[in-house]
Amino acid sequence: MGKRENYLSWKQYFMTIATASAMRSKDPNTQVGAVIVNGLNQILSTGYNGFPRGIDDDIFPWANSDGEWAELKYPYVAHAELNAIVSAKTDLTNTSLYVTLFPCNECTKLAIQAGISKIYYMEDKYHNDKEFVTSRKMLDAAGIVYEALLDLEINIEVK
Repeated sequence: MGKRENYLSWKQYFMTIATASAMRSKDPNTQVGAVIVNGLNQILSTGYNGFPRGIDDDIFPWANSDGEWAELKYPYVAHAELNAIVSAKTDLTNTSLYVTLFPCNECTKLAIQAGISKIYYMEDKYHNDKEFVTSRKMLDAAGIVYEALLDLEINIEVK
């Protein structure tokens, strides 16, 4: 008898975990998850977008439009990549970042500074927005490989 077929590839496995991490986000509009993996395919850290520790997400805004800056979620929410990087508490040189949404320019700067060498993403819905154009520009300049995993089938059912 041979081994089981149709098991998850490493990329599917890590992106499935990133997708599950995104499900922890309370953001009503965009849920993002991230996983950082070393060269031995060991998970070093996970993260999702949400408010920083100690911030009551019931008293801060979740709105993404129609208000002054301080009345929107943007100045308060920590992105999934940031949460995964700061939670790792270890050297991230030559690691891979799996993230459900292509990283913005701020998260890209963090990934570069942390030493992450590969980024895999599942969605790129803001491709032409300035924050994401500059992300690709920085990743190219830093020699960081980034790859779309757009055709992965990830099915997580929560009841």
